Amino acid sequence: MQKKVFPENVSLDRLNQMSKNTMVEHLGIEYVEITDYSLRAKMPVDHRTVQPFRLLHGGASVVLAETLGSVAANIYLNDNTKQCVGLEINANHLKSAHEGEVVEGVTQPLHLGRATQVWEIKIYNAKQELLCVSRITMAVKDIRN
Repeated sequence: MQKKVFPENVSLDRLNQMSKNTMVEHLGIEYVEITDYSLRAKMPVDHRTVQPFRLLHGGASVVLAETLGSVAANIYLNDNTKQCVGLEINANHLKSAHEGEVVEGVTQPLHLGRATQVWEIKIYNAKQELLCVSRITMAVKDIRN
């Protein structure tokens, strides 16, 4: 049994509203599930997210991964005096996705410390085939006024 990571007062509606007028909205990323220990979002493979060969652009996968890891880290933090910012991200692209598909990413924590957090993000196609594995390290910082 995994430790509960997220507070109960977080809603998908709130997360999706936060995405308005950002790259997240521009790429069509939508949060679809939050559990006690994971956050899931989907993203279309379309004109916004493909490379010239009409396959999912690796950079779009990294945007989805960073979005999930960053938002999850800050939800977990649940502190008005601190915020998490990205320190490092990597991604291994294992399989391609084609234009017209929808991919889904899910993140779970690997480390939840006072100064850093590490989150793993896995991106799947509709057949639940693993397309990308990513890891993001977040720095926990004081919010400057």
